[in-house]
Amino acid sequence: MLDSACPRTGVRAHGHTEPITATGGEDIRHTILRRATDEARRTGTPVELVTSGDRGDHHLLIGTDGALTPVTPVTTASDSTSSSDDAHNRGQGKEVREQTPRPDGLRAGPLPAVESPTRPTFLTSTIDTPAASAWWRGALARLGITVRPSAAQRERAAWTATVSRQWAGCRTIAVANGKGGVGKTMTCAMLAAVYAREGSGQVLAWDNNDTRGTLGWRTEQGLYDTTLRDLLPAAPTLLSPSAGVSDITRFVHHQATDRYDVLRSNPELLATDQRIQAAEFDLLMQVAARYYRLVIFDSGNDESAERWLRMIDSSYQLVIPTLATPESAESAALLLDALHGRDERSAALAANAVVIVTQSEPALTVARRIADGFAPHVRAVQIVPFDPALKAGQLRFDALHRRTRDAWLGAAAAAAEAL
Repeated sequence: MLDSACPRTGVRAHGHTEPITATGGEDIRHTILRRATDEARRTGTPVELVTSGDRGDHHLLIGTDGALTPVTPVTTASDSTSSSDDAHNRGQGKEVREQTPRPDGLRAGPLPAVESPTRPTFLTSTIDTPAASAWWRGALARLGITVRPSAAQRERAAWTATVSRQWAGCRTIAVANGKGGVGKTMTCAMLAAVYAREGSGQVLAWDNNDTRGTLGWRTEQGLYDTTLRDLLPAAPTLLSPSAGVSDITRFVHHQATDRYDVLRSNPELLATDQRIQAAEFDLLMQVAARYYRLVIFDSGNDESAERWLRMIDSSYQLVIPTLATPESAESAALLLDALHGRDERSAALAANAVVIVTQSEPALTVARRIADGFAPHVRAVQIVPFDPALKAGQLRFDALHRRTRDAWLGAAAAAAEAL
C-alpha cells in the first residue's frame, strides 16, 4: 500500500521530474489520479499512468473524462530477446551491462498517426534564381527595381547547376574522333575547365595519345617536367595507404585559373616508344580514380591502340568533336557507326553521345547543317561559335567571348546529364 504521508515523484514523458505530495489528508493515490486526469484534460489526449512500487508496475489509461482503463504493457521481441540473453549470460557467469533505466510515471498518450503520404509537402527543391545582370536589367536591379532574369540567364543557371554536381565515385568522359585536327584537345581542355571551375576542381585532363599528343603544348606546365611515362612506375606508391593527396602533384600540371590538372603524354617521342598496354592503362586509371572525381580523355587518332580501346571501355560518356567541315563530320559519323557495331556497351555510348560542332570560321550555315545531320543519331548536339582564342596558343576559358563560354557551358551540361 502507498503511504499517504510519503511524497512521490512523477516523471513526464520528456523526462521532467516533479514531486507529488498529498495535501489536506488526501490519499496519495487520489492525488496522482487527479494530476493525471488534469494532464489528460489539458492536452486533450489520453494519458498512460504507470505506477511503480513494491507491488510491481501498474498501467492505467486515463481519458479526458477521467475514465480509467487497465492497459497491458506491450513487450517487444527485442525486449524479450534481451531478457533471455541477460538470463543466459548470468547463467554463464558473463558480464551483463544494465541498460539505462527508462523514467516511469506520467507519460503522454499514443503518438499521433503518421501523416498521410498523399498530403502535399510545403518543402520544394529549386534552383536558385539568378540575379538579373544584363546591362539594363542589372542597372534596374541595383536601383531596387525587381526584374525577372531572362530566359538565357535561367538556362545558364540550370547548366551551371548541372556541371557543378558532385558524384559518388570517379566519372570518365572520352573525347574521340578518328581524324586529327578536329578539336579533340580543345574540347578536352574546355570541358575540363568548365567542370573544374564550377565544381571545385578535382578534374584531370588525360592526354591518352600515342602519336604526339598536344594537350601539354596548349596548357600550362607545372613545377615538374613529368609525363604519363613518369607516373606509370610510381603508380603502386601512389595507390599505397600511406600516399598523401598531394603526392600526385609531381606527375600532373595544374592550370592555375581553370583549376584542372593535365596528365601529359610526351610529343617528342615516337609512338613506338610510348605505347600503353591495357594492363598499364588500367593501373593508371586506378591512380586517376584515387585522386580525381572526373577524368576527361583527350584521345589519339589510332582507334586500334589498346589504350584507345580501354578508354572506350572505361568511359561513362562519349563526346565527339568535329569542325564545321564535311570531312571531319564524316569521320565523326564513321566513329559512331563503328561503335554501334563493336559491342553492346560501345553501341550504348554511341547512342548517348554528345557531338560538338565547332565553327572554324564565322559562318553558321554549315555548322547548323552538320548539327542537324547528327541530331537524330545522338543524345545531344552543341554548336560552339567561332572564337580566335581557340585557334592557337594556350587554352584559357577566360580568354573566350561570352557566347563561346556559354556554348561550352551548355556542351558540358549536356555531357554531365548522363554521368
